[in-house]
This record gives sequence, C-alpha cells and structure tokens, in this order.
Amino acid sequence: MHPEPHDELRVASFRDLDTTTLYEILKLRSEVFVVEQECAYLDPDGRDAEPGTRHLWFAQGKRVRAYLRILSDHGVERIGRVVTAPEARGAGLAGRLMEHALSVIGNRPAVLDAQAHLAGFYARYGFETTGPEYVEDGIPHVPMTRAGSQPVR
Repeated sequence: MHPEPHDELRVASFRDLDTTTLYEILKLRSEVFVVEQECAYLDPDGRDAEPGTRHLWFAQGKRVRAYLRILSDHGVERIGRVVTAPEARGAGLAGRLMEHALSVIGNRPAVLDAQAHLAGFYARYGFETTGPEYVEDGIPHVPMTRAGSQPVR
C-alpha cells in the first residue's frame, strides 16, 4: 500500500523558478482561466518576471495543483492569479495559499480583484469590497482591499 502523495508548499521569485515548474504554472493558469472559464486573454502579462513578484504554489511532484502570485505595486501587495486545478478543488489548497500569502505580506496592505462569486471566500482573510462590480473577460469582479495588520477571521 502506497501512502497518499501530499501537497508541498513552494515559494519562489521568477528567477528561482525552473523551466518545468514555470511551464506547469502557466499550463494550470491557461487550463482554468483561458479554457475552463473561456476567457481569451494574454495570461503571461509580463508581471511574473518582475523582481518583487513572489510565486506560491502547492505541488505533488512536478504537478502544480494550486497557485497564486503576489505582485509589489508601489507599497501595496497585489494578490492575483489564484487558481486550483479541477482535481484538487475542495482540499483547502486555495485557503492555505491565502494564509501563507498573508504571512509573506505581513503588515503591508493588500489588494486583489476577486471574481464576484468568490468575494465571501476572500472576506474570510480580511478583504473588503472597495468598489462597484465590473465585468472583466465576461466575468463579474469586485475590487477588494485588506488593510495592513488585519487578523485572519
């Protein structure tokens, strides 16, 4: 009997990503955002390689199962590209990534643009809606902000 493989948390800057991992990250983002959600947009937007960007993901072996990135935007940390592979959903990986992202961010304020139906998920991590709903790539979104030094609910 083989033990169940476990998900390993990994964190890296762009320059520390090996090509196989980068490929797996971009593949997952494309599978979910471009194919599953039917949004035709350029996912590799140039921001992945910025010096202040941190990439966080859970992997089983080489397979990336959940991912997010943190961008440094003029003193505010921007969480984005939060994604979980279809076969890994329901295991709590996105929540564990959010908790780790907030520990990386520390006391600095953070923002994100949430798909509107996920606003409640992000509210559990101290994010509040800060503007009206808007449509991006055919999906309703809301801007959300988390002030620095917010406790996780």
